[in-house]
Amino acid sequence: MLRQPLEDGFVTISRVQGSVSYPSEFMLVCAMNPCKCGWYGDPSGRCTCSQASVDQYLSRISGPMLDRIDLIVEVPALRFDELRRKGTAEPSVDIKRRVDAARALQQARFTGEKTQCNALMTPADLREYCALDEPCAALMKSAFERLSMTARSYDRVRKVARTIADLAGSAEIRPEHLAEAVQYRSFQFGK
Repeated sequence: MLRQPLEDGFVTISRVQGSVSYPSEFMLVCAMNPCKCGWYGDPSGRCTCSQASVDQYLSRISGPMLDRIDLIVEVPALRFDELRRKGTAEPSVDIKRRVDAARALQQARFTGEKTQCNALMTPADLREYCALDEPCAALMKSAFERLSMTARSYDRVRKVARTIADLAGSAEIRPEHLAEAVQYRSFQFGK
């Protein structure tokens, strides 16, 4: 049921009397365990799930749904020493400054257009603003084949790479931007 609103930005309700569409642009943030017990892949060996059980658990999310998720990040459990470590994180004000600068670039890029940000780019926008030079195209081809990407995931990777380039203040998508974007799609469920 989430596929249409994620893809099109509207939801259509059909009944005998007719159908009506409502705007439905939203950001989907979701999380899940790697298996029923939550310990699959942990070095402690605490997972009690069979591979078939893990595969069944992960298959609850369809491939078409995964294709519509821009960022897929595996977050391993932290060890006690990692929790106790007292490092200094980047201040939020610095992160906000970078995000604001990237949003300003996007606003300038899409001035006078219906598109407002990279996530909402149309196929024409992708051709214009997410063109890949030869090194990027070679990298993308390799990732596309290695990860068995679909056309939809290919477009998602380019949108994320464009945003990473914006955050770096780069006018073009460079191989390092594309490589980072591919990393956000490379999680192989149940493997």
